[in-house]
Amino acid sequence: MAVASSVRVPYTAYLRVYEPLAAFPEPERSHWARYARRGETPSAQDEQRRALADLLPVPPVPVPVHESADAFVAVVDEVVCICPWRTRLRGWQALAGLEELLPASVLDAALPPVVRRQAATDYERWREHNPDARPWIRAAVWHVPVRWFVLFEDAERDFTKGDEGPVLRYRTPMVQARRRVARGLRTLRNSLEEGPLVDGLVDVGRWLEEFHPRSLVELDYGGLVHAVPEGQLADDHSAAEVAEGLAALRDGDGERAGAAYEKLSDRWRAVRERQFSS
Repeated sequence: MAVASSVRVPYTAYLRVYEPLAAFPEPERSHWARYARRGETPSAQDEQRRALADLLPVPPVPVPVHESADAFVAVVDEVVCICPWRTRLRGWQALAGLEELLPASVLDAALPPVVRRQAATDYERWREHNPDARPWIRAAVWHVPVRWFVLFEDAERDFTKGDEGPVLRYRTPMVQARRRVARGLRTLRNSLEEGPLVDGLVDVGRWLEEFHPRSLVELDYGGLVHAVPEGQLADDHSAAEVAEGLAALRDGDGERAGAAYEKLSDRWRAVRERQFSS
């Protein structure tokens, strides 16, 4: 993606839901069953490389012409669970947020207005026939939204070093994620006024309700691992800090809650500042 030198290709974090095969209707269920038996499946890096490759032609292709037939696969208690990429749907949805991510001059150079308008028209037409469609994956650039950490606890944190670099992720059963969202909302509403944090958690909770109750929920730092020094990454326990802040609010300890939130904010502010570093 050719953009101004002062803006980097964004590093992205992901919130994913893996549903058991039983949650998919036929013939999609059979497709995913065959897909999972292949063994080797594409990675998140493969998906991003394909998306960036579509931006190289002139004019660029911001949204694939056809929906992806790929997915992420996880096996939970011997049950195969699938997280479809739905790259086309997510591409349409991502276009709506680009104006907040990139300066107008950079956005127009990378994706001319006529290309964006055509993509928006195609999406509206598609939505008329698919009003209930929703993605299995949510993405955030240059940070992990605080509300995502509410779904997890520190014991579910997994930090490893692989061939392609470090990996930091959390995984939890859907039933736990929903329970934590409900408890977090009660705490926030009893302690704070309605605002972006409450609204955001409500939105995540509604999204989770769309999926099978035996699903797996995953938070993957994705490309953000390349935006954080490895030492800081190993010490990153953001989910624990969010849990600490919520516990402090339940106890009526505003000072302790503020300290936990400040620590979390400082960490992610430093990451987001790298967006415009040279």
